Amino acid sequence: MNINIRGDKIAVTDAIKAYIKEKLAKLDKYFEDPSTVDAHVLIRSKNNQDTIEVTIPAKGFTLRAEESNDDLYASIDLVVDVLERQIRKNRTRLNSRKNEVADISFAFIEEEANEEEVSQIVKRKNIETKPMSEEEAILQMELLGHSFFVYKDADEECMAVIYKRKDNNYGVIYSR
Repeated sequence: MNINIRGDKIAVTDAIKAYIKEKLAKLDKYFEDPSTVDAHVLIRSKNNQDTIEVTIPAKGFTLRAEESNDDLYASIDLVVDVLERQIRKNRTRLNSRKNEVADISFAFIEEEANEEEVSQIVKRKNIETKPMSEEEAILQMELLGHSFFVYKDADEECMAVIYKRKDNNYGVIYSR
C-alpha cells in the first residue's frame, strides 16, 4: 500500500510514519494488489487531542475513518480497527459488487460465529422540497433534531443537503 502521510499543525516524525505504515500494513491482506492502493493519512492536533484521518480510495468504493484521542498512537490503533471493521461489516455488499470492484480480496476474512446483522432499508420517505436559504434549512434541521436536511436551494436553484459536522459547523452538498 502506498501511504501518503501529512501533518496539520504537528510534526510527523519518522517514528510516527513507521508506526502508521506498520499498522496500515495489516490492511494489505484485504487487497488483491496492495501496491496499486493509495492511502492518504492526515494527522491533526488540537486542544491536546490528536486526530488521524485515513482515506483509501479504491476502485468502486472509498474507505474512510477518523479517530481522536489524547495519545496519537492510540488514535492510529483505533483508526485501523475502524477501517478493518468497515471491510468486515460490508464484505457482503462489496463481494456482491466483485465484478466491479477488483481491488479487494475476502480470503482473509474468517466467518464469524455471531454474524453482525446486515443493515437494510427499513423506511422510505417522499418529501416536498420548497426553495429556501441555507439559514432556513439549518433552522428546519435543528427543529427536526436531525443531523442533515434535504432542501431546494433558492440561490443555487438545485437540490442540496445541509449537514452537521463533527466540529459543530455545517456542510452543504449540492446536486447539479
